Amino acid sequence: MDDLCEANGTFAINLFKILGEEDSSRNVFLSPMSISSALAMVFMGAKGSTAVQMSQALCLYEDGNIHQSFQSLLHEVNRTGTQYLLRTANRLFGEKTCDFIPDFKKSCQKFYQAELEELSFAEDTEECRKHINDWVAEKTEGKISEVLDVGTVGPLTKLVLVNAIYFKGKWNEQFDRKYTRGMLFKTNEEKKTVQMMFKEAKFKMGYVDEVHTQVLELPYMEKELSMVILLPDDNTDLAVNE
Repeated sequence: MDDLCEANGTFAINLFKILGEEDSSRNVFLSPMSISSALAMVFMGAKGSTAVQMSQALCLYEDGNIHQSFQSLLHEVNRTGTQYLLRTANRLFGEKTCDFIPDFKKSCQKFYQAELEELSFAEDTEECRKHINDWVAEKTEGKISEVLDVGTVGPLTKLVLVNAIYFKGKWNEQFDRKYTRGMLFKTNEEKKTVQMMFKEAKFKMGYVDEVHTQVLELPYMEKELSMVILLPDDNTDLAVNE
């Protein structure tokens, strides 16, 4: 699974660079693992030049069983008995008039816990869109209520791959709400006052000389997972860090 983690990391960085180039002033929030696992299901049904191009885009290694590695990764992500709640779910929504290969459907279920649900996009596009949004809302505890906007699917839609991910955890070192206060936040274009949490404690920190950036690790309960924050020096352009 180490090779897959390395591939997912490379894919995440490449994707982030592409999204950042579109509009450097906007915030970017994404789950690279969600995207790579959904595309890996498509890759499982691809052949020839399509399979080669998808393998290159996903930065996948040539040897080994990539789908078994994803199976192990998803099992680890969704394991129970942790101090945090982390769940990811995949599902395929296919046009009911299409004849999907049974082995493909079985493999999606086996490796990605992804059931293929048949819908009638041709007959009732809007109802299908609402149904998919309802599924996502259920899997994200209502945090994402509309992943598909009006017009994103149509009568000619044949297959929709959806991944939903949900995380909820408590800090290992809790922040006291009473210390939250307005402080100056700076971007490349502006400065503005925003509400910031405050905590005085010992945390792991580092410094990357090449990009003049501080690195802070904020662990969640039991220190199994962490949030990593990168803070460029005052005179360092954010684009250098990205």
